Amino acid sequence: MSKPYVSAVIVAAGQGTRMKASTNKQYLMLKGKPILAHTLSVFEKSTLVDEVLVVVGEHEKSQCLQKVIKYYGYKKVKKLVTGGETRQQSMYNGLKEVNPRADIVITHDGARPLVHEYTIQTSIAETLIHKATVVGVPVKETIKIVDAKHFVENTPKRDVLWSVQTPQTFTYDLLMEAHQKALQEGFIGTDDGMLVERLGYPIKMIKGQYDNIKITTPEDLIIAESIINIRMR
Repeated sequence: MSKPYVSAVIVAAGQGTRMKASTNKQYLMLKGKPILAHTLSVFEKSTLVDEVLVVVGEHEKSQCLQKVIKYYGYKKVKKLVTGGETRQQSMYNGLKEVNPRADIVITHDGARPLVHEYTIQTSIAETLIHKATVVGVPVKETIKIVDAKHFVENTPKRDVLWSVQTPQTFTYDLLMEAHQKALQEGFIGTDDGMLVERLGYPIKMIKGQYDNIKITTPEDLIIAESIINIRMR
């Protein structure tokens, strides 16, 4: 088989209210560079990724274009797509704009800037076999299931629990079918994998890295900077 055409959809339209910043967290500086720019750099460097689409808020297109895409010279970013009210809507908007040649679509959070290129490569390779993969790591702590009043109901076995990250990677047709079914039925999921699960399709879990954190709160910025410093040693 010839090399598949791979499109990456980076969702960067969230408001990030938990960051308590005056600007979208994607544009906060991390080691002198916007968070989103760190994220895009990994996909720009990957030889397996053919195009990148960035989904942003309607009023942030100019900022993203001038301060990130043009400023850092990303050649693979082909389109800026307007996001929706939810992450799922934003992802669907991006999915509709990928190149018609796309065989595989990688979905990734713009605020997850420390993804390893190896993880992207592995996700693509496994998706060619299984058609659906998500990246995650085994949970380190004991998890409790509680009721509405916060009383513990039970404790699931830790060795079967994984904390899910992005990237999540699928064949284009499968992911589009999952999103369209969810849209038709008014279902809102927390990630793309959940939508594919609803089709009854098996998803392969790819073991990722614990340092592939999503920057959500102010302390995450400090942790991310520390991770970068360690990597630079």
